[in-house]
Amino acid sequence: MADRYITPEGLARIRAEYDELLGTERPKIVEVVSWAASLGDRSENADYLYGKKRLREIDRRLGYLSKIMKQAKVVDPSKQQARDQVRFGATVELADEDDNRRSITIVGDDETDAAAGRIGWSAPLARALIGAKVGDERIVRLPAGEKSYEVMAISYPD
Repeated sequence: MADRYITPEGLARIRAEYDELLGTERPKIVEVVSWAASLGDRSENADYLYGKKRLREIDRRLGYLSKIMKQAKVVDPSKQQARDQVRFGATVELADEDDNRRSITIVGDDETDAAAGRIGWSAPLARALIGAKVGDERIVRLPAGEKSYEVMAISYPD
């Protein structure tokens, strides 16, 4: 079983999604399915068929979220001791060969969001950066080829 590291914020988001599905969305769908089933013929009843399908999707997602919460190892980046090195939870400002800058935060694999700059700790870029200090240059092997990044700044939440 792989380690499932997660930040406290990531675990809170997963728990909120679980609570929303279990406490709000699922009961509404159950109500619709019960009403649709009471109408009789279920073979051509769209509310019944869609509702049953949606219930299966919700139950599958609830199972997945439950598994994440059971296996999660919460790591609080604000308690990081070695703040001069890139570790789990660090926000890193990078510059590539063309001096294009970007900022990424290394988070758990279950809370990644590339559009928001959050990458999983097991991603190639994150693995290459772990342990780096400001000024270090790291080469990342990507499917499109190798790319070099320089660490410009490292920060952790307070």
